[in-house]
Amino acid sequence: MRVRLALLWLLCGWIPVAPAQSLLLGAPAPAFQAITLSGQHEDSHDWRGRYVLLAFVASWCPPCRHELPVLARFAAAHRQHFKLMVVALDEADELGDLRAMIEGLHLDPALAQATQAQGYGRIWRLPVSFVIDPQGRLVYNGWNDEHPAWTAERLASYFKPWLAGQSAASPEKSVAASPH
Repeated sequence: MRVRLALLWLLCGWIPVAPAQSLLLGAPAPAFQAITLSGQHEDSHDWRGRYVLLAFVASWCPPCRHELPVLARFAAAHRQHFKLMVVALDEADELGDLRAMIEGLHLDPALAQATQAQGYGRIWRLPVSFVIDPQGRLVYNGWNDEHPAWTAERLASYFKPWLAGQSAASPEKSVAASPH
């Protein structure tokens, strides 16, 4: 409950926030380590060779509840070259709500408390996500996007040229051109 109140204060602008200052597009993505709800260890060093969308969500966040099934369908359709890593800001007493939100989506999220992801900044806005390319470089920084929620159309326009092996426009141009 305290986390919800703090996030409400943050979202309403009552508390100053501090997003990560060192996230540079094209630079190596910050390290990420987590233990998922099923007990699987995730490490960003193991993600090389695939695009990764690192999504921070919560079961009590309506835009997150809308976005997560879209992300899960895209991830399932492109499993060979794409990984969706979900980090939930839910507290232990909210696990039932989180499990209900991911039911049928074939996702194994990590709780923020079981995650080492300091390089992405303090998560103060939801949903927020980051994209890492197959070489481990940050190619999308959700903090810089005024409309950070992903839709099926936006995912297709952003990722499909890369996943098809074409040399797509630079990530910044792909995001700017994508529908919000």
